[in-house]
Amino acid sequence: MTSLFRDNDLWGPLDPASEAGYGEDRPKRKGFFTDTSICIGCKACEVACKEWNDVPADHFEMLSSSYDNSHSLNANQWRHVAFIEQPKPLGEQETGLRATVDLGMPDIGRHRADGDGVADGTAEKPDFRWLMSSDVCKHCTHAACLDVCPTGSLFRTEFGTVVVQDDICNGCGYCVPACPYGVIERRTSPEGAKNVGIAQKCTLCYDRLGAGQTPACAQACPTQSIQFGDVEELRERANTRVAQLHDAGIMDARLYGNDPDDGVGGTGAFFLLLDEPEVYGFPPDPVVTTKDLPDMFRRASAAAAVMLAGVAVAFLGRRR
Repeated sequence: MTSLFRDNDLWGPLDPASEAGYGEDRPKRKGFFTDTSICIGCKACEVACKEWNDVPADHFEMLSSSYDNSHSLNANQWRHVAFIEQPKPLGEQETGLRATVDLGMPDIGRHRADGDGVADGTAEKPDFRWLMSSDVCKHCTHAACLDVCPTGSLFRTEFGTVVVQDDICNGCGYCVPACPYGVIERRTSPEGAKNVGIAQKCTLCYDRLGAGQTPACAQACPTQSIQFGDVEELRERANTRVAQLHDAGIMDARLYGNDPDDGVGGTGAFFLLLDEPEVYGFPPDPVVTTKDLPDMFRRASAAAAVMLAGVAVAFLGRRR
């Protein structure tokens, strides 16, 4: 179990399930590797998540800024596929150069007068690209939401994931600002839905894991953009994929969330990105918000000890 006296208890690399008290017979840590370079934005993962977990089917109004109709991760959206329309940088129209990545997606094609398309490879390339990314709870190695929960409704599973127990959560909301990714949220609507007022987020389909099944989103993904498995194996697979893209000349490919030495000790759900994390709405350098608690506790304890010692000296001196 954790203590407030070891430097990396609330940050840095460790095995979260072992730290939570699970024995040697625990399963390997499970997680997601999301390869955004092959995501087609079909949103099958969103639908599968809602159907399996009985998540309300709302938040489907089109935005004026995007073709995305599910907005963001929230209490009623445990999986969210972002549609990022990225224009060609200024100056490239004149040079004809393309800094964006051609991943072999279908061409727009020329059109004849009768309206039929001509897929002969002569189509003019558009001056933008789509970046698709299926976002989800990161199931952090050091989960601030779990650290601040006063009721124990958030707990670490034997698979190393973080799950909310709906029947224990009192809706205090402490976990909401604690999450450095803005993932967890209290459900406020629709009227009549279950668990209104209760914190909600992805459970990595804890019930399915217990039965030896794949999470619903990964099961439904038609391109295997969402890959499920043992975290260490997924990290190796992710590193291999990045190397393949670099060899193909796609130098913008990078991994996000797979570094055990980052501010959250690495995550159980990490991503291959084709641009900076900020483009996808990810914090560039996330840090668990409870990281400084051990140091604060030690300093407060030292200050209290000095103050008590001063009171004792003053009392003893007065008695003389």
